[in-house]
Amino acid sequence: MSTSRAAWAWPAGIAAAAAAWYGAESLRHRREQGDGYDLHGGAPAPGDEAFLHAAEALTAAPISVGNEIDLLINGDEIFPAFLETIRGAQRTLNLLTYVYWRGDIAHDVASALCERARAGVEVNVLLDAVGTAKMETGLLDDMRAAGVNVARFRPPRPYAAKRLNHRTHRKLLIADGAIGMTGGVGIAEEWTGNAQDPEHWRDTHVRVRGPVVRGLQGAFAENWLEATGDVLVGEGHLPPLEPLDGGGPMQVVRSSAGMGDTNAEALFFLAIACARERLDLTAAYFAPRPAFVQALCDAAARDVEVRVLVPGPHIDKEIVRVAGRAVYEELLECGVRIFEYQPTMLHGKTVCVDEAWAAVGSVNFDNRSFALNDEATLCVQDPRFAARLSEQFARDLEVSEEIRPGRWNGRPRTHRVREAAAKLARREL
Repeated sequence: MSTSRAAWAWPAGIAAAAAAWYGAESLRHRREQGDGYDLHGGAPAPGDEAFLHAAEALTAAPISVGNEIDLLINGDEIFPAFLETIRGAQRTLNLLTYVYWRGDIAHDVASALCERARAGVEVNVLLDAVGTAKMETGLLDDMRAAGVNVARFRPPRPYAAKRLNHRTHRKLLIADGAIGMTGGVGIAEEWTGNAQDPEHWRDTHVRVRGPVVRGLQGAFAENWLEATGDVLVGEGHLPPLEPLDGGGPMQVVRSSAGMGDTNAEALFFLAIACARERLDLTAAYFAPRPAFVQALCDAAARDVEVRVLVPGPHIDKEIVRVAGRAVYEELLECGVRIFEYQPTMLHGKTVCVDEAWAAVGSVNFDNRSFALNDEATLCVQDPRFAARLSEQFARDLEVSEEIRPGRWNGRPRTHRVREAAAKLARREL
């Protein structure tokens, strides 16, 4: 073999291996070629029991009734409830997070966990190995010394490089199997405060009590089992949960990477396809593939008021924003309204349909959430909760800039080039 041919052998081999890997993965993304979804049998109204039956059948997530829920906006509301939930645990405490970085809140949460462990509470903490890479190692040492069971989810391994692309993006806290929290918040200084400046992010979280907590516990237990081999059972983790007065039907939909369409994709398509009056979507990372662009346009064609709220100039992953902007023109032309949040990074992930059904969780409107990561979202069919979420959406729109079709179409050619380039990477975003 000549020197020149030998020099090209390794790069060619690596390229061939990468192409084979990408091709194998493409089985998961059979709809990337533009094939969309169709809803057969009629569209149930999001406030009807038939909609719940459809969501349950598509996702295998059981519907429970008799649940209470608190809507929590930004760190000033979220973290007091978060710490209160930790400090109130008597038997078990399970925490799963994608982000655990730095700041006073990182120390406050660690201290509360350590105090509960020293008091005899079984404390299990599961950290995504990639998302928590910036965490202070001293906090881990403190937790373990106090008796906290700490595990990392899918740490990098040379023999398992492929799984680096599949993370757990879930954010879960469950105390005594009876009180649960989920949403978009990470444990870091960025999430503290009240979205008052670019250093303090805007996010949404919820706290629930009632039978639906078992779904949150299941989402934690699934990832904990993979990371540790331990199956969490017994009344400390799975106590009897009686229905509470006044709560609406809820379900916890969890989603994991796999062949074909995931639970998150099925759920979001169902919600969009069944909308009749209004669809409000808040997405921290918005880079939809063709099937969901079409679904949003189809909703607008049915005279549904479709409003999409996404980050503006303050975003931690600029490539996602650029890739998302590549579909603005198509969405605007079909009647979808798009708003970019101006004050700070918008990290919330919520959907509200017809002020009757809503979802709050970790699912973004991109391929990473729909097909690559493990996710969890809490779904609520309750006009009162949906109204509160809608009121917050309206407040967010007041400090957002609406993208106007005429002005957008006149943007510079250099912007269009960047968007087209970023769109090529959409499958991994």
